[in-house]
Amino acid sequence: MTLTVFHSGTVADADHAAGQSGPTALAVQDGIITAVGDAAMALLAGATETVDLAGGYLSASFADGHAHPLFGGLEDFGPQIRSCRSVEEIAASVRGWADANPDSGWVIGASYNATLAPGGMFDAEWLDAAVADRPVLLRSWDYHTIWVNSAALRAAGIDRNTPEPALGRIVRRPDGSPLGTLMEAGAIDLVTRVAPAFTLEQRVAALQAATAKYAAAGVTWIQDAWVELEDVPAYEAAVVSGRLDARINLAFRADPRIWNTQPEGFVAARSRIENLGSGMLTANTVKFFIDGIIESHTACMLAPYADAPAETGLANWQRDQLHEAMASFDALGFQLHLHAIGDAAVRSALDGLEEVQRRNGYRDRRPVIAHLQLVDPTDIERFAALGAVANFEPLWACSDEVMRLLTIPRLGAPRAEQQYPIASLARAGVHLSFGSDWPVTGHHPVAGLATAVTRQGGDYVAGAAWIPAERIHVETALEAYTSGVAYQAFAERHWGALRPGMSADLVLLSEDPRRVPEDGLAALEVLGTWLAGRPTFITNNADTRLAHTSPV
Repeated sequence: MTLTVFHSGTVADADHAAGQSGPTALAVQDGIITAVGDAAMALLAGATETVDLAGGYLSASFADGHAHPLFGGLEDFGPQIRSCRSVEEIAASVRGWADANPDSGWVIGASYNATLAPGGMFDAEWLDAAVADRPVLLRSWDYHTIWVNSAALRAAGIDRNTPEPALGRIVRRPDGSPLGTLMEAGAIDLVTRVAPAFTLEQRVAALQAATAKYAAAGVTWIQDAWVELEDVPAYEAAVVSGRLDARINLAFRADPRIWNTQPEGFVAARSRIENLGSGMLTANTVKFFIDGIIESHTACMLAPYADAPAETGLANWQRDQLHEAMASFDALGFQLHLHAIGDAAVRSALDGLEEVQRRNGYRDRRPVIAHLQLVDPTDIERFAALGAVANFEPLWACSDEVMRLLTIPRLGAPRAEQQYPIASLARAGVHLSFGSDWPVTGHHPVAGLATAVTRQGGDYVAGAAWIPAERIHVETALEAYTSGVAYQAFAERHWGALRPGMSADLVLLSEDPRRVPEDGLAALEVLGTWLAGRPTFITNNADTRLAHTSPV
């Protein structure tokens, strides 16, 4: 048996607020917290291992309530375009990758900045100038849009005569020919179904790299919010080979076009994963895309877009179809995870949850509604009544380049000033969880913590909060990244807090966030991460030291 005692720091304790004297030690035996405070210090002399916290802040580790770790890891295998600041830079990166990989039949990469072209509309000819001899497929930062070259359009058979696909949009030139920008699954799938798939080893390596990156950010649990059945073998292989540094729960994507054929496969995949007997992987969730995104005019709105008066969005589901699908997957014991950006989509999600409860009766479901960019004020009280978890990606709750150039012009006043009502839902007693949607935006919870508190991006300016009424206290933000996600995962008795009997899923921060001025929150460092007592990350710059002693 291994007894580890963490000491000489601040140990997070819900019973002690910032400024009060709280525990300074925590004991872990074989991956389980056994003592906190004085009781832990009493075990110090007989510990197998000690960790000097050197004044740092030891907390329950962070968790990510909505992310795409496989997508994020796979970005490493293609041209590196995320940091590009112009169309020309993207083209140069694509050309360089193609030249370095002459035997690659396709160039596949992600993810580009949609603000680099007017209205987010990208031309195939711009990529043709870089690579014309093979198809190029690039995903936008939002993963709801792709930009392709002419070779990719030809490979997919997309031309001026191609009808508009269900559940998707082909952006066209005035003569009806495709521009090179394809929006939402119905259009994107026309290309991806003819593109080569990544190998199993590439996918496993992507998951390994992604969870290592998460471990370095203090994260030990991830809700993977978009999984296709063909991806499942990669997760299984990663678990069997011990290549995950964070627990993952899978959410299988319900496809509106074929959903009634999917339950058997989802149940079988869930059973296979359960039979692995590993706490590192579960598959308890089904994901519904209720709508798209505001920037592409595909988020579903109660009123038309300010810059497109004929548009109210692209609904992925018909009302009766959505209710039938939600009730069917709920009856099979799956948790529902609902992507809803626009206020009409949020209302559709809530209506669907009411119908599920009417058909299947009451139980502790904890359905998740994710993103919640716009929520009609009359719908806020419905969340708590339905037991819905409100999942936000706090990094989005600031006035950044995308917000200023694309989002606000789409919404207009007053809707632009009603986005991401985090505080409003918290005041209504709704369970909050935080996520990243990585690789759409950054994966690091510290950055999201700072944005949730300040409603600002990286360059903090005192008094410049965006929609300041929706700021939240740092304690609320910390809970949303820890116990809030644990509640979402039905795991609040197992992790998400530092109590005896719970898993030692821990993060060591350089300072106590509750004592740090709000302009310093983004500078907090993750010094170490432990998953069930096992270190998954220790920074080279940490002041902490592992001092091994002999047991008594």
